[in-house]
Amino acid sequence: MAKKEKKKKVKKKKGEYYELKEGKLERKKLFCPKCGAGVFMATHKSRAVCGKCGYTEWKTGDKK
Repeated sequence: MAKKEKKKKVKKKKGEYYELKEGKLERKKLFCPKCGAGVFMATHKSRAVCGKCGYTEWKTGDKK
């Protein structure tokens, strides 16, 4: 059998998670409420998940 090629992960720099607006620092992603500040949550279509502890917040809304 032939070996599968592994996909290379694209690492984002921490600076891409922040934005400077009107002299104030704004965070683009959510922090995990269990792990505390500094641990960002991954955002998906229907949920936000912490990669460290696995905490999940489900997004609510109309599915039309």
